[in-house]
Amino acid sequence: MSSMWSALWSNPLFGVLLTVLSFYIGTQIAKRVKSPLANPLLIAMILCVLVLKGLNISYEDYMEGAQFISMFLVPVTAVLGLSIYRQRRILKEQFFPIVIGCLAGSLLSMGSTVVLCRMLALHSDILYSLLPKSVTTAIALDVSEQLGGLRSITMMAVIICGTGGAIIHPLIIKLLRLKDPVAIGVAFGTASHAIGTSKALEMGEVEGAVSGVAMGVAGICTVIIALFL
Repeated sequence: MSSMWSALWSNPLFGVLLTVLSFYIGTQIAKRVKSPLANPLLIAMILCVLVLKGLNISYEDYMEGAQFISMFLVPVTAVLGLSIYRQRRILKEQFFPIVIGCLAGSLLSMGSTVVLCRMLALHSDILYSLLPKSVTTAIALDVSEQLGGLRSITMMAVIICGTGGAIIHPLIIKLLRLKDPVAIGVAFGTASHAIGTSKALEMGEVEGAVSGVAMGVAGICTVIIALFL
């Protein structure tokens, strides 16, 4: 019987079905709750972890199928590119404010990380792993590796930063009564990379387009700043 269940868990379809079903449940909960705290991605991650832990399924077995989900990154990127193209006039007009905002956000993110790690007397490996937490995974892992950080901690920090930003940013925007879509987009893209950009797209096409550009600019700023560390 155990071998039968093991064969089921290792089937590539299991990882795909679990991921899709968890995200579907997350979106349905988010529609009913209508709160930034009910983030579909966060709910999906929690459900996946609970199922894997509850059924004692290894991460390797889950990824046999879940890895195919990554194929959708290409069309999603194309959709984001289309949104950026449609808002090219605004992006040209606000180019320098966007770049300055991304640079300031990157400096603040990395600077606050250094200060907190020093205050808490954390090992340099942890510091270098956390420094690129606000940029997209591909850039963050490269920066972390070059500095001597730990890939696993960097990946965890990137996920937490992105998910946390997608949840907290709407609350901060309401609290500060921020109305400028460019400022909102820069905040999402600089602080919470791709996950934040997906949330920015929900708020508006301008916000999503600016966030997509800010995500790339913030990545470049992070790489340049890391060169001086």
